[in-house]
Amino acid sequence: MNLSANFSLKELTKSDTATRLGIDNTPDEETIDNLKTLCDKVLQPVRDHFGKSVIINSGYRSPELNSSPAVGGSKTSDHCKGMAADIEIAGVANADLAQFIMDNLSYTQLILEFYTQGIPDSGWVHVSYDPNNLKKQELTAVKVAGKTQYLNGLQA
Repeated sequence: MNLSANFSLKELTKSDTATRLGIDNTPDEETIDNLKTLCDKVLQPVRDHFGKSVIINSGYRSPELNSSPAVGGSKTSDHCKGMAADIEIAGVANADLAQFIMDNLSYTQLILEFYTQGIPDSGWVHVSYDPNNLKKQELTAVKVAGKTQYLNGLQA
């Protein structure tokens, strides 16, 4: 099933972790609708702008998958609603990808995760889209003493 011109349901629900743990990662119809909106409003415009494939590191995660120790997230994550994806584009610095999204698109949250200045392909970009909460929050995730901390703004 295609969600947009260049994105499929399969690539936005693929999870090696779910397969390994035997967790069903099949979204319901409402979640599929949210994934379509995420593709239409964020992922497809990113693909169209850069003219390159967008790598989906993580899209939809069922609540069971997201709260498993292997993932360590909450059951209320936007990933569980089909409203978030962790992305990269080969040959495009993740900081530049995040900056493009910030400057040109609407979104709920944008996180430049674990980016190291001078290493363009380090980390990834988390972006979420909830049409009822387009607050345009920007954060940068970093590790400090082994723990994740979130800094305000995009810090590359």
